[in-house]
Amino acid sequence: MMKSSLLASIADKTYTIGILGLGYVGLPLMWTFHKKGYKVIGYDVDPAKIDCLENGIPYIKHLGSDMMQVLSQSDRCQATTDFSRLPEADALIMCVPTPLNAYREPDMSYVEQTTVTISKHLRKGQLVVLESTTYPGTTDELMIPILEKNSGLKAGVDFYVAYSPEREDPGNANFNTELIPKVVGADGPDALEIALAMYNAAIVKTVPVRDCKTAEAVKITENVFRSVNIALVNELKVVFDAMGIDVHEVLDAAATKPFGFMKFTPGPGLGGHCIPIDPFYLTWKAREFGLNTKFIELAGEINTAMPEYVIRKTMEALNTRRKSINGSKILMVGLAYKPNVDDMRESPTFVLMEKAEALGAEVEYYDTYIPVIPPTREHAAYTGKKSVIWSETAIRGYDAVIIATDHKNVDYAALAAWADLIVDTRNAYPGAADGRVFKA
Repeated sequence: MMKSSLLASIADKTYTIGILGLGYVGLPLMWTFHKKGYKVIGYDVDPAKIDCLENGIPYIKHLGSDMMQVLSQSDRCQATTDFSRLPEADALIMCVPTPLNAYREPDMSYVEQTTVTISKHLRKGQLVVLESTTYPGTTDELMIPILEKNSGLKAGVDFYVAYSPEREDPGNANFNTELIPKVVGADGPDALEIALAMYNAAIVKTVPVRDCKTAEAVKITENVFRSVNIALVNELKVVFDAMGIDVHEVLDAAATKPFGFMKFTPGPGLGGHCIPIDPFYLTWKAREFGLNTKFIELAGEINTAMPEYVIRKTMEALNTRRKSINGSKILMVGLAYKPNVDDMRESPTFVLMEKAEALGAEVEYYDTYIPVIPPTREHAAYTGKKSVIWSETAIRGYDAVIIATDHKNVDYAALAAWADLIVDTRNAYPGAADGRVFKA
């Protein structure tokens, strides 16, 4: 009887969606459900995010200001730091970080703490969904026991649990949350039916799988696939460079094959919240079964080594000017981990800055998407550091410029005219170098 009433409330849009974590995943998900006519409540521990939502101030630039204005003025949208209001929502969708700890092992503290918080306020009939990328077994082995123990309720009887991995690609103009198919696994058939009904009301397509751990494995597989293939082209970059071959020309030509080849692009390292992190979740979990994921771990080693390679190429480039990296002024162009967004999570630019400074360089950065570096979990020393002013005088004052992110709003023609030495990690200058551009 409870399931049928919940399905009816989803159908008539009296169902309330709660989003826990209003970052790069939670905020667009909140917007997607709101557009479809649902009441949404956003929960976050950061009062600054709540203030922005209440006043229509954008804090994720690629999502734009129009969305924030609509949400701030809507009577179907609320945002709060008060988690005692969790019972007001019918569904509680968790969009919290799942980083690695100092030992490159899963840091499940955000998931665990949020689950504990939910368990203290859990009521009958609620659907709890985890969207954060994690290892297979998290929902069944970590979340459900906490929810049941602290609430005294029974999963599948009194409340429902599902897992549906986020598939966000910040800045992708072709695919937003609404247009990306949603994989859904759940704890039992009733939970799956309710979760599918909820997501079908807002997302273009749902892809049901047999259980939560299968859905968790789907997301891990997607990111391992990218990690391994990026590692391959990064390794090819190093090998072909030694042979005097332009890896980008090779990849462009190979991509003309209409079958059997998928193009990936090398770079200075991996960034974003998923690809640099998620494969390590699987390798960690595999050890529980006495298995070693050698292929995945090797890919991680190659990708992690890329910033070191870029710094070495920078040192070689400086040597052509009879300069040492020690004492040189270096400008990093691009702090975001990918072009045309303000997302700097796990950005390799931070690693490049740290490595160059450790060798005695004086390092600045230029990125209009991130004019001031906000607090970060792993790079606190850079909090408050500001992007430099773009000018000929400023650019000419650097011994080397490293293009770490190829934002479209950078005037690369002017940069080529003003800079004496450019280390290009993103193929911003295709083709042959002129003695001032060095590929890395």
